[in-house]
Amino acid sequence: MRIGIDLGGTKIEALALGDGGAELHRVRRPTPRSYEGSIEAIVELVAELESGLGGRATVGVGMPGALSPATGLVKNANSTWLIGRPLGADLSARLGREVRLANDANCFALSEASDGAAAGAGCVFGVIVGTGTGGGLAVHGRIWTGPNAVAGEWGHNPLPWPSSDEWPGPRCYCGKTGCIETFLSGPGLARDYLVHAGEGRANATAEEVAALASSGDGAARDALSRYAERMARALASVINVVDPEVIVLGGGLSRLPHLYEEVPRQWGRWAFSDRIDTRLVPPRHGDSSGVRGAAWLFTEEEGRAAEGAAGATLS
Repeated sequence: MRIGIDLGGTKIEALALGDGGAELHRVRRPTPRSYEGSIEAIVELVAELESGLGGRATVGVGMPGALSPATGLVKNANSTWLIGRPLGADLSARLGREVRLANDANCFALSEASDGAAAGAGCVFGVIVGTGTGGGLAVHGRIWTGPNAVAGEWGHNPLPWPSSDEWPGPRCYCGKTGCIETFLSGPGLARDYLVHAGEGRANATAEEVAALASSGDGAARDALSRYAERMARALASVINVVDPEVIVLGGGLSRLPHLYEEVPRQWGRWAFSDRIDTRLVPPRHGDSSGVRGAAWLFTEEEGRAAEGAAGATLS
């Protein structure tokens, strides 16, 4: 049995997977906005799942940010109470076993590469476009994090091939300007609509911009058109470097259906190839991909071994 934990900013979700990726049980709790509270909540969720299923499990955790290879401490997390803390070591000590941690976007990519929309592909790039813009890379069914634990962080590269009105671009929370995240996140789409819609338009969320476009609002349609073209440029730069077989979109903006036609139609203008065979697809597991990917940090064989070891100890 394998347990996946999705440590989000507002909720912690725990999922137990059986053989073949079968979902056995799922529980959720609000995320305590403290380091000690987050650890305690994870420990309680694992105990609840194992009690209900009658066995010991492996535990994988999808988290914001990453563990620094240099220090073992959390870095780059928007859940700031985790930054600088030894989350992996503390969870392993509390749970009395190895705990594997990975960035939540990497878990998304691993989930979709394992038994999702990109199952069977050798190289998968997972994209998260929602409140922020993140990415993760799975190669031959394993997460690739890199020596600095920043592989896939395309959102904090500059938007490629910018036009004159896109440069230097909006300021990003990371301290730089013109990051892909400032254009392709939900707030980025909403800001772009507001800037171009003109005076007298009320603030609108990304979801509201999409609804306005569906109802015939010209300014909203133009904003979605610019969004697709910018995503095509941004993903062309990924194709030029990584050349993935499949790119899977996740997050709230992955629900925009026109992206799956418009972005591949346009990205060949910037990708350095005569033909682009990369597929752009929506996620099979939707919002569950992150927690499923955390469970997939351990193989099925490792999960069965954990159950077997627990049974041997009890006997």
